[in-house]
Amino acid sequence: MRIETLAVHAGQEPDPSTGAIMTPVYLSSTYAQQGPGGHKGYEYSRTDNPTRTALQKNLAALEGGTHGLAFASGCAAATTVMHLFRPADHIVVADDVYGGTFRLFDAVFRPMGLEFTFADLSAPDALERSLRPATRGVWLETPTNPMLKLIDIEAAAKVCRARSIALMVDNTFATPILQRPLDLGASLVVHSTTKYLNGHSDVVGGAVVTGDDETWTRLKYLQNAIGATPGPMDCFLVLRGIKTLHLRMARHCENAIAIARRLEGHRQVERVIFPGLESHPQHALARRQMRAPGGMISFVLRGGLARARACLETVRVFACAESLGGVESLIEHPAIMTHASVPPETRARLGISDGLIRLSVGVEDIEDLWEDLERGFAAAG
Repeated sequence: MRIETLAVHAGQEPDPSTGAIMTPVYLSSTYAQQGPGGHKGYEYSRTDNPTRTALQKNLAALEGGTHGLAFASGCAAATTVMHLFRPADHIVVADDVYGGTFRLFDAVFRPMGLEFTFADLSAPDALERSLRPATRGVWLETPTNPMLKLIDIEAAAKVCRARSIALMVDNTFATPILQRPLDLGASLVVHSTTKYLNGHSDVVGGAVVTGDDETWTRLKYLQNAIGATPGPMDCFLVLRGIKTLHLRMARHCENAIAIARRLEGHRQVERVIFPGLESHPQHALARRQMRAPGGMISFVLRGGLARARACLETVRVFACAESLGGVESLIEHPAIMTHASVPPETRARLGISDGLIRLSVGVEDIEDLWEDLERGFAAAG
């Protein structure tokens, strides 16, 4: 099946007892057994739940993997993945990652003995220069958050495969509709299902997908042992959202391309960062690696923090809020909001300036969105 059909049907069959088209929400913490150990595949809902099973199968199909695992958040998914490693293991991480990922790696796992090198993996040969004998994993986002740099997944996979290093790709921004890292050689894919996969800003969740049986076996054990699993209602909501994923992504991309082009010509905008623009330094890679450039835009507003704040406080269609990927448009200030946990000197090096604004472009009417931004620009002076 093609991915648009998988989004609607994968992992989901009509309920055998009633014929219900939608997967039931199994609100049960435990399951009756015919005798000790004689269960029907389910014994306790931290270990497995039928609604979660449907979501996991759906996610695996979308990413072209064989196994999917759902978690209570994207950070819970990343936390569980990090437990694949041992103290003194070295992991190379793309320098421009979600602030919560940086915090998790730097403030939680580094004190526990894991070693991290944050590097600009969009630069040629940067990955190979960052490797050590103890390197066991590479973690990247592409496009990155919030500077929207692209990293060549296929090239990174070639480097990792030659050294038996796990390549882990956070595919939250692109979704499997626009990019499938496993097809390009990644070991596993991570998602915050809170974002585009669910798409309606009403649930928090995470996921990991892999095509490797051994990796799945270890992660499945950790999923149960650590216990950072989602409830059945959360799984149901993500499944419901995924059914329209391909439709929503098309509109997100359409709106984002139109807004990025208008921003690029605006007198108050110093710089626009969007993979769909020819001005993006990795535009050619975006065309090769992604089906479309996505719905995220970052831009620098002239005048710094004061004008950026005025803009964010004035817009009305764009909600000033963290997160992304919902049907509604969001606007945020990375230095103060999503990336406040990143040290100021690191933010400066990455280009996360006081004038940087990040947009999650929704599915509203394009003219309403543009008029709202113009309202913000007028307030910014």
